Amino acid sequence: MTGQLVLAALAGIATIVILIVWVKIHPFLALMAGSGVMAIAAGANYVDLFASFTTGVGATISGTGLLIVLGSIIGTLMVGSGGADAIVDTILDKTPIKRLPWAMALIAFVIGIPLFFEVGVVILIPVVMFAARRAKQPAILVGISALAGLSVLHALVPPHPGPLIAIDSLGANLGMTLGFGLIIAIPTVILSGPLLAKPMARWVPVPANEDFLGAKGG
Repeated sequence: MTGQLVLAALAGIATIVILIVWVKIHPFLALMAGSGVMAIAAGANYVDLFASFTTGVGATISGTGLLIVLGSIIGTLMVGSGGADAIVDTILDKTPIKRLPWAMALIAFVIGIPLFFEVGVVILIPVVMFAARRAKQPAILVGISALAGLSVLHALVPPHPGPLIAIDSLGANLGMTLGFGLIIAIPTVILSGPLLAKPMARWVPVPANEDFLGAKGG
């Protein structure tokens, strides 16, 4: 049974990758198709498949959908108002180009304290894209560093809402969780952020998306 579930998960992942990379289907539709393939491969019947899908999507949208939409609005306002420009100018004025990934990891770490991961991502996207464009660096060099800061904070360090929910559910000690979380978080951000971003930027040397940046990206 366990082997079948593992194979089902692999089949679902392979379906998603093929649909996005080669067939060029929208990621949301690819995720839907991949989840269907995984469920069928795991032996779920069609009635349970659709019931599980609608229940899961409904729970996700009710839990984080509004946050993502509001975060997207804030990100759009940052681009349109020039706020992202101002943030990037400040970062580049204070940070040498070679230290930019480290600065973005720290900024994401700090910005992400009061925000859920999804909201932090959509707010930081314009900052990452503008910073990569202005510094003439691959987008992944800056983006991976920012994602590392957000991800580690989201998973390990209170007072982020995610760890606080886990602490409340498990009855854990807040101070101990914060202390051990920081001990694990700092080297994790360094390894999975700026250090990992360097070889990844060589593998995927893609510049910032000019369609996203528009006239402000020049």
